[in-house]
Amino acid sequence: MEWYAIFVETGREEEVQKFIELLFSHEEIRTLVPKRKLIERRQGKTYETVKTLLPGYVLTYTNMSDELYYRLKAIPAVYRVLKDECEPIPIRDEEMSMILSLTRYGEVIELSEVYKEGNQIKVLSGPLKGMEGIIEKFDHRKKRIKVCIEFLGEYKRVDLGANMVVPCKQEERPEA
Repeated sequence: MEWYAIFVETGREEEVQKFIELLFSHEEIRTLVPKRKLIERRQGKTYETVKTLLPGYVLTYTNMSDELYYRLKAIPAVYRVLKDECEPIPIRDEEMSMILSLTRYGEVIELSEVYKEGNQIKVLSGPLKGMEGIIEKFDHRKKRIKVCIEFLGEYKRVDLGANMVVPCKQEERPEA
């Protein structure tokens, strides 16, 4: 079984995901629409929102066959299953492992807790822990980290939510 990308109408990813789950409930097929939790500010107030990480894509984990390919293509709002000249092409393992580790095999990429150490951003907790190398920039005001991920052979820059914290140093901790 491998991961494949289905190109769908933007904004209808969840609808297509549910349709696939209903239509193929008796077959081995798993779907994923990765989302990210972000903090947005509107009219001076902050809100947590959830947005799609890869708009226009539904990811499927299955054994792709010709029959399955044509059944997927026939679903409303599906433009195409990504393929080369002849057959559907699976998403490379390296690309999917990054997405799966960020989502923790769920759907929503939670907020990370980060702090600044010199010019470096260090991650205390959250999905970016141990992945400091993919962080390009932190926007303290918007509470977002810009990361670069590879998807379908292209590098995409996406924003992920993060909270800046001030780590408590050993010498600053009160004694018991």
